[in-house]
Amino acid sequence: MLEIDIWSDVACPFCYIGKRSFEAALATFEHADEVEVRWHSFELDPDAPTTPPGSINELLSAKYGVSVEQAVAMNERVSAMGAAVGLTFDFAALKPTNTFAAHRVLRYAATEDLQAAAAEELFAAYFTRGANLADPDMLADTVAVLGLDRARVRAVAAGGEFADEVRADEAHARRLGIGGVPYFLVQSRYAVSGAQPRETFEKALAKAWDLVAAEAATAS
Repeated sequence: MLEIDIWSDVACPFCYIGKRSFEAALATFEHADEVEVRWHSFELDPDAPTTPPGSINELLSAKYGVSVEQAVAMNERVSAMGAAVGLTFDFAALKPTNTFAAHRVLRYAATEDLQAAAAEELFAAYFTRGANLADPDMLADTVAVLGLDRARVRAVAAGGEFADEVRADEAHARRLGIGGVPYFLVQSRYAVSGAQPRETFEKALAKAWDLVAAEAATAS
């Protein structure tokens, strides 16, 4: 079995792009049925407010000391990267907020084997519809389409359940020295950081599989 651990934040466009590229590589991997993927929480801005403070362009302008026009240009480049893997970003509609509630919902979804599917729904809601990732009702409505109980999801989002699991993921990331996402760790040995192209993931999968096969042959 090939194990892949992924740290990601649903408010990170590069995580969405990296997820799509990784999935494309996995779809053509000969041993895909012998791969276990585990998603982990990572908050890029754990101190972000739960109420959208302004547009993403204004926030980027203030954060990086660039003009709003330059921030728009930055996002246009990210949009082009997304389009290359079939994604559409609407940065004008984005409502940047705290993602702690979203991560707790994803940890709940993991108990129903729906974490990756729930992440996909939240990525799409945020980047294409401008959804507020800190809004319990939005979170519940968005992942309920997967068959998860809406009331249960809302209770998780509005309360503190699964907070320990999220913090444990983030502590694990710190121990590994992970400073940004997306971060893919293949078989606890090969790291792929950032929104890499599909070919990079294909090579990492093949290399890790060869290692696993060699170790199995030696053990037998």
